[in-house]
Amino acid sequence: MSLFSVHHSPCKVILKGRIKKLATKMVITSGNEEDKGSQEKESKEETILAMLGIIGTILNLIVIIFVYIYTTL
Repeated sequence: MSLFSVHHSPCKVILKGRIKKLATKMVITSGNEEDKGSQEKESKEETILAMLGIIGTILNLIVIIFVYIYTTL
C-alpha cells in the first residue's frame, strides 16, 4: 500500500460525514436590526463577563500570595 493510496481511510470518511452534518446544522440569518442589536448586547455581556473573570483570577492570585506569605512567617 503506497502513501498516496486512492482508498479513503475510515477516519477521513467519518470526518467528511461530520463536516457535512455540521454544515447542514449551520443557519444563515437575515441580519435584520433586531439580530444586530441582540448580537451587540451579547457581545457587551461577553466582554463584561470576560473582564470579571480576569479580575477574579487576579484577586485569587493575590489571596494565594498573601496566604503563602502569612503561613511561611
